[in-house]
Amino acid sequence: MNGTNETIIRTEYSEVMEQSYIDYAMSVIIARALPDVRDGLKPVQRRTLYDMHELGIRYDRPYRKCARIVGDTMGKYHPHGDSSIYEALVVMAQDFKKGLPLVDGHGNFGSIEGDSPAAMRYTEARLARVAQEAFLSDLDKDVVDFLPNFDETEKEPSVLPVKIPNLLINGAEGIAVGMATSIPPHNVGEVIDGLKAYMQDPTLTTRDLMKYVKGPDFPTGGIVCNKDELLQIYETGTGKIKLRGKVDVEKGKNGHVNIVISEIPYTMVGANISKFLMDVASLAENKKTNDIVDITNQSGKEGIRIVIECRKDTDTEQFINMLYKKTKLEDTFGVNMLAVAKGRPETLSLQDVFRHCADFQFEVATRKYQNLLDKETEKREIQEGLIKACNLIDLIIEILRGSTDRAMAKECLVHGVVDGIKFKSRESKIMATQLLFTEKQANAILDMRLYRLIGLEVNALLKEHEETMANIYKYEDILASHSSMTQVLIQELDGYKKAFSEKRKTEITNAEEAVYVEKKQEEMDVYFLMDRFGYARCIDTATYERNKETAHEENRYVFLCKNTGKVCLFTAQGQMHTIKVSDIPFGKFRDKGVPVDNISNFQSDQENLIFVCSQSDVNLYRIVFVTKQAMCKVVDGGEFDVAKRTVAATKLSDGDEVVSVQMLIDARNIVFQTKEGYFLRFPIEEIPEKKKGAIGVRGMKLGNGDYVENVYYTLNAVETVIEYKEKQLELNKLKPGKRDSKGTKVRL
Repeated sequence: MNGTNETIIRTEYSEVMEQSYIDYAMSVIIARALPDVRDGLKPVQRRTLYDMHELGIRYDRPYRKCARIVGDTMGKYHPHGDSSIYEALVVMAQDFKKGLPLVDGHGNFGSIEGDSPAAMRYTEARLARVAQEAFLSDLDKDVVDFLPNFDETEKEPSVLPVKIPNLLINGAEGIAVGMATSIPPHNVGEVIDGLKAYMQDPTLTTRDLMKYVKGPDFPTGGIVCNKDELLQIYETGTGKIKLRGKVDVEKGKNGHVNIVISEIPYTMVGANISKFLMDVASLAENKKTNDIVDITNQSGKEGIRIVIECRKDTDTEQFINMLYKKTKLEDTFGVNMLAVAKGRPETLSLQDVFRHCADFQFEVATRKYQNLLDKETEKREIQEGLIKACNLIDLIIEILRGSTDRAMAKECLVHGVVDGIKFKSRESKIMATQLLFTEKQANAILDMRLYRLIGLEVNALLKEHEETMANIYKYEDILASHSSMTQVLIQELDGYKKAFSEKRKTEITNAEEAVYVEKKQEEMDVYFLMDRFGYARCIDTATYERNKETAHEENRYVFLCKNTGKVCLFTAQGQMHTIKVSDIPFGKFRDKGVPVDNISNFQSDQENLIFVCSQSDVNLYRIVFVTKQAMCKVVDGGEFDVAKRTVAATKLSDGDEVVSVQMLIDARNIVFQTKEGYFLRFPIEEIPEKKKGAIGVRGMKLGNGDYVENVYYTLNAVETVIEYKEKQLELNKLKPGKRDSKGTKVRL
């Protein structure tokens, strides 16, 4: 084509899309969302820590602006936006999310109660000591592979040489494509003990390792309640850990009882604390309990302290069980120990994690000590050359003085070539021909300064040579003996345990299931009141009798119901929403009430409310539906006795909506009124009974552009008068018709 050798490959579009999506999914899984089992870090975390290391922001140096760290990381290693980098940096600094924070933050890094961190231009950070010593210290010893960055202008480590099982210590959370990881944090000392034990005996099973790693250790403390299920969770890598907050009972003022929550479940970190407080308050508002006097959140720098003040006669055990059942004070942590192992995502058992970590430790140690051995061997070569030169210093000086340039002197030192060199004696020349220094030794001799010939300096050189030989022997022994390397690694781990381990915060036990028996509500008659603005409330019958006239004047709906029953809301859009009467505020006549939007699925901005009634009444009677397009049907009220909060009350044609919903109590006739002034009166018996999922039958023939505007119900021999066009119209005097006829146009 156009003189070029281009080839057009015809392929199926779906195959290209499938392959492209697989490539994208694997990119998200491997290069963004999941941690590596070896260092327990996601790429963004690894790159941020490495960048801080490169910038020299050590734990013993001043803090630097987070904006500088984020910008440098984004420009060099992670071109995926500054927000993801800063979020990763913030989480690594939050001691309430990480068991072992890797970043030392200075400024507002958010709070356990869900407060957002300050913008990165205000906050500062530096590496934590553990990150510097256990994550980054050996990067200069060729212990891990370095890869080109995204634009191949820099090099970045493929993995950090982490010396502790960070995947378990700090846990991980991430959502990839089609998979997610959720690993709880663990105690530093326990995990290190487990790794030491596995290094000494790789045949240890998950059950054996759990003698060291008792279970999760969340930074927020709390209680793990299902100890017996932990073994299966750690063997399979998946399961649910049941968490509870720590609750104490204290004496309060005026003889009251204080329920004090001093530790929260890990899942409550963030905005869930405020939700918990709201949930406790709603228990009191909805009359689930009458024991609550006050709720205060006294949490501060000292830790969590939520105080629920209760009445003096409160059954504390029953109350605490209610909190476990009705709030997030008892919650589950879903475990899915998914990580990248050998380049692919894998769900790991506890034994698998320790195996990968131990293998990585031995690999890193092997590369480290091989690198150190190579350096010491090179150092030994130079030291031996200098020592030999010191013993032959007179001959060396004679060669240097007799040479015309550096190359001539070097040729003599390395190969014994004496051509062109002036010697003082024939013996010196013969000795010079026998010199066989190496290239490196010769360069070291030629670069040697004269002060190195001082006696003390020579002794220091000999001593340094002895140390070098000792190091070579030590490194060769470590590399040759698996047990020697194991001992070295265990010694290092002991140092980290001593420096960074803390006492366990989370208690692990087998707690009994919280048993809470709700007090049965005493059934009573109440009146439901709802005004034209959609605010609903309930009052007792005595209050209603005293204010009957006002109640009907000021409210759109007023009817009797049971406090244990439900209220049905029918909408023009054909939906029926239900509300438990117990969820509706019960109080005084002049109370404002609550919008029905807040206690049901009804949305006033999207739906129009046309009928409200008690569900117990609906069950007793049949219901008539009439739509704008004159479709009508009768439905047995029992069909609306449902447990769901929202159901379709009727089926509608396109563009149609419900005009009228009415219970058939004693009405005998139905009257349709259209927008154009047509009225049709016919017996209700002519409307067939259908299921709620049916559209119904046509009740009236409509002219072009006409639609049903109002529906009325009448009794035989009972005068029913309506106001129509500002005049009185007696519906009983309308000419009777038949269903599906046009009706009579009324002219007043």
